[in-house]
Amino acid sequence: MSSKIIESTRELILPIIENEDFELVDIEYVKEGKDWFLRVFIDKDGGISIDECGFVSAALSEKLDEVDFIEGNYYLDVSSPGVERPLKNKTDFEKNVGKNVYVSLYAPIDNQKEYEGVLKHFDEDVATIEYKDKTRKSTVEIPYDKIAKARLAVVL
Repeated sequence: MSSKIIESTRELILPIIENEDFELVDIEYVKEGKDWFLRVFIDKDGGISIDECGFVSAALSEKLDEVDFIEGNYYLDVSSPGVERPLKNKTDFEKNVGKNVYVSLYAPIDNQKEYEGVLKHFDEDVATIEYKDKTRKSTVEIPYDKIAKARLAVVL
């Protein structure tokens, strides 16, 4: 059911955001406590504003009311993915070469399941990350299909 709601929401929102040159980052339909939340994360080069999120929220809400495919009550939340936005696909990796990333793996590479460092290179199948190993810099090549989750990472 959740995947149908996400896919139907994707079909409704894409025409709205493509007209504005916004990017759809992610959609979630989750239950928290007794409430259901339909969360849509959008972005654009230079970041998305609160007013732009409000515009998309109003337009999407209107479409959701017209189609009415979600049973029961839910809260609609349209927002930015934030500074530590998730990297959901290969295009996200390609666009963020040179930035600091955090990656967790399905299985360890060099006895580690998590890496944080600079994404130095990405091709179709491999992400190359330069990270600090104690006091020295090291590089790891991670096959794309071994990545469980990835996101941008803020450097303090």
